[in-house]
Amino acid sequence: MRTLVLVSFLMLSLVGFSQNEELFEKANSAYQSGDYEAAVSNYEAILENGEASAELYFNLGNAHYKMNHVAPSIYYFEKALQLDPTDEDIQNNIAFARNMAIDDIEEVEQTGFSVWFNNLISSYSYNTWAVMAIVFSVIFVVMFLLYYFSQRSLYKRIFFASAVVFLICCSASVIFAFQQQSYIQDNQYAIVFEEEIEVRDEPTLRGEASFELHEGTKAKVLEDYQEWSRIELSNGAQGWVNSGQIKKL
Repeated sequence: MRTLVLVSFLMLSLVGFSQNEELFEKANSAYQSGDYEAAVSNYEAILENGEASAELYFNLGNAHYKMNHVAPSIYYFEKALQLDPTDEDIQNNIAFARNMAIDDIEEVEQTGFSVWFNNLISSYSYNTWAVMAIVFSVIFVVMFLLYYFSQRSLYKRIFFASAVVFLICCSASVIFAFQQQSYIQDNQYAIVFEEEIEVRDEPTLRGEASFELHEGTKAKVLEDYQEWSRIELSNGAQGWVNSGQIKKL
């Protein structure tokens, strides 16, 4: 019985993978032919099937950019950047997309060890740090075995020192992976999806409008209260917006 369940699960997984591959090829063909709406529709169908990747988000961002959709293009480029922060194509294209946004918000420069550490762990995604930890652990095991079975004292010292180095690298990668995941969870960002919204000083329509934002602007979500979200911009300005006017990353 368990074997039948496992076989059924594998069959369904293969069918789902095949469908997504077919949708991805259709979307790419539509994009190449200039039918960007069809491309977006097929890419989004893959997301609805539960599959996501930096490449998929990147292609969605490109398709929306071609249609001059400011907020969706920035949103999907940001999603791609979360999964692959070092990809130069994503970095270049998101810079072009951000140029379409109206709001030019000056970022307050932050300094200190915590900022440096956050920049370090953000240089790679959670999955990349995890893969690096696995690689370092395998190399550590190899070095330790070479140390254990080596006969010459010089080789034993070299292999032991190497094993210690890779053990430290493995431990650091594991810590950075969890810190990266925690950082993403604790730092929730969102993109403004309305053409123009008012940021109020309290979570109610009776609150005074402090300033306005336009589609494509990125903001940090500090807290949610009923149908409202308190946001903070890169220049430190804060206020409340209707949660339906933004889309969390």
